[in-house]
Amino acid sequence: MSKQVLSRGLGLVLVLTVAQACTSGAQPAANPELAPRGTTLTTAKPTRQDLANKVSLTGKVTMNPYFGITAPVAGQVRYLDVPEAKSTPTKPTRVATVWADGLPNHVEVPAGATFGGRLVDDRSTVTAGMPVVSAKYAGYGIVAEINGEQAYQISDAAQGTIQAQIKNGPGPFACALLGTIAALPAGTVPAPPPAQEQPQDRGEDKPATPTGRPEPPVERPGGSSEPTGLRLVCTAPDEVKLINGAGATLEVVTANARDALVVPVEAVAGGHGKGKVDVVGADGSRRTTDVVLGLTDGKVVEVKEGLTGEETLAVPGPDLPRAPDAQGTPGTGTR
Repeated sequence: MSKQVLSRGLGLVLVLTVAQACTSGAQPAANPELAPRGTTLTTAKPTRQDLANKVSLTGKVTMNPYFGITAPVAGQVRYLDVPEAKSTPTKPTRVATVWADGLPNHVEVPAGATFGGRLVDDRSTVTAGMPVVSAKYAGYGIVAEINGEQAYQISDAAQGTIQAQIKNGPGPFACALLGTIAALPAGTVPAPPPAQEQPQDRGEDKPATPTGRPEPPVERPGGSSEPTGLRLVCTAPDEVKLINGAGATLEVVTANARDALVVPVEAVAGGHGKGKVDVVGADGSRRTTDVVLGLTDGKVVEVKEGLTGEETLAVPGPDLPRAPDAQGTPGTGTR
């Protein structure tokens, strides 16, 4: 073999060796793949913090607003004959009594407001929290109309606090809740029974009531029977200047929890008091656990029962299977 051929062969071997050395040190091409189903990508541990349930409402300043007063207990409501107020009452006015287990539970219109009308028939059986009386506040109030979903959120607003801010005006300031949330006709009484032939039409005297006086006609205070819908009415402190029709924002704190055990909402499946979380074991395995839920601020949710606080939770939480569809085919998991 000639020296020229040998030299060329050695050169080719050298080039191949250098090329192999360069490629062996490079990283292999990445081939991205999805993580296997069920792989825990993120975890979180329970923490403790103070928590408040808040709902924001849009309202406006209103003169002489109507509001509802509910039954304090379940029982039979008996209305009192309430004379027409000649001036703004300076003390509560008793307007009805709910009898339960032989005991009276009084219903009163607060000072500064007048009786607006009955919301159910006399001697009706009512439940606790059921609107039974409407009242009319004398002066400025802040009224916020609410929808059904918000009504459930703030059904216990009487136990919380309300902060108000007038648009381009005073605030924030504490706003005192009037009565309760209620769906009510604005200051009306139940409709009278069907009209019957009156004795005086035949020249006879009108029958007397047990008191010896003719039965008074049913009146509709305020002359309105349009429903107000669901609303929250509160009043500002005396030093706050209000202008009728001005817009306002209300922040209702319905409940508070101090030093509550909380977890991210993404770690929980379910809601309305009950839920499930996935507890991650030391080996990475998941164990689905039932928990009792409390307050939430939209970011974290209170866990009242089911966790000690030492657990590690999978985020997102467990998938809950859907109910079968109309054809009987099970749905996919949902949270």
